[in-house]
Amino acid sequence: MSVYTAPSQIAERQLASFAGKKVVIAGEAEDLFPKQLQQHAQSVTVFTSHYGYYQQMQRSGVDCQFGVEFNNNVDADLLLLYWPKAKSEAQYLLDMMLSKLAAETEVVVIGENRSGVKSIEKMFKDFGPINKYDSARRCSFYMGISQTPPSHFDINRYFKTYQVELEGARIEVQSLPGVFSHGEFDLGTQLLLANLPKLHGKVLDFGCGAGIIGAAMALRYPDIELQMCDVSAFAVESSKRTLEANGIKGHVFATDVYSQASNDYQFIISNPPFHSGLDTSYSATETLLQQAPAHLIGNGELVIVANSFLKYQPIIEKSFGQCVTVDKTNKFAIYSANK
Repeated sequence: MSVYTAPSQIAERQLASFAGKKVVIAGEAEDLFPKQLQQHAQSVTVFTSHYGYYQQMQRSGVDCQFGVEFNNNVDADLLLLYWPKAKSEAQYLLDMMLSKLAAETEVVVIGENRSGVKSIEKMFKDFGPINKYDSARRCSFYMGISQTPPSHFDINRYFKTYQVELEGARIEVQSLPGVFSHGEFDLGTQLLLANLPKLHGKVLDFGCGAGIIGAAMALRYPDIELQMCDVSAFAVESSKRTLEANGIKGHVFATDVYSQASNDYQFIISNPPFHSGLDTSYSATETLLQQAPAHLIGNGELVIVANSFLKYQPIIEKSFGQCVTVDKTNKFAIYSANK
């Protein structure tokens, strides 16, 4: 059984396409295929917005950049794009990456058919020809040439700005594609904010997304020391912009669960993610709950909102010795636990 994801398996079938090339990889890459690719290409650089994958690539000895914009310091001549789950993110990545690469750069796009990878045919029309070259494992492999790349890239064009009304206060939210709550104020977050304890001290908004929770907490309790974190560079950039738009001070940082977090929080507040790629994944949230006591000070408190069907209560009880259901609807539940 292959250790690679299905998109990487179809890329592995086409290794000859990458021979001698200066390859840059972007998008929803999740495995160690770039390590194998190093043996066939002249060079391999990974650009990722996922901090955990960035750390994995560093440990593997693969040149890797983390952020929202690629720095083409390797003079790449082939882009390998793993199709992301959000079409808007695919458009962002394509526009951004091609603007950093020279004309006549070869482009390979791989992705699961159910993810909508076929959209690349229409999306790529302005840049040059692209055609399906292979298909396997319910995935498609496209090859094209970027003959007319965008002349420049302005990230500000890709931010979606919207207003959220909360207890009479208006929060301006700024969000990049692919970020949770991109363009909407979700019901889980609303329920969480309606059930916040009285906050003080150092407060962490874990999995901050576009920054609604952190901004709302700081407006309600302006004396807190606000920290916000997320595994996504797009989320970190969005939260920074949201804080700035509302005149709020806070420290926003990228982390893979608690890898870059401190261990002296009074509160950890979260609407934790449970989606990874196209499939449901709970591992990051389970780690968040299991390790939370180690990152809280004495009598520190964890408060999360979760879909009611998710079995997080037993994990919290095992970590903290207790778990209180603060509120519950037919869709969401608010859980709280004290160290």
